[in-house]
Amino acid sequence: MSSTVRVPTILRSYTDGASEVTADGATLGEVLDSLDASYPGMKGRIVDEQGELRRFVNVYVGNDDVRFLDGLDTPVHEGSQVSVIPAVAGG
Repeated sequence: MSSTVRVPTILRSYTDGASEVTADGATLGEVLDSLDASYPGMKGRIVDEQGELRRFVNVYVGNDDVRFLDGLDTPVHEGSQVSVIPAVAGG
């Protein structure tokens, strides 16, 4: 299943500047694996060494934050939009 992945500015160096790319997979984990196969190193910026989403990276499938769903096991349907959004902090 193919989905659209919205890429934040900070990760566009991996996608040759593209703000949206496509990736395949039935779950978020599979989509990230597909993304990493096409754009090596990108998954490592989203998932930590323990295989969990990085603390300061938010990922949405459609309008739903995957942390409140099934994390990397969240289903991704054909045509879904996956958004990777780095957390912003400051004062």
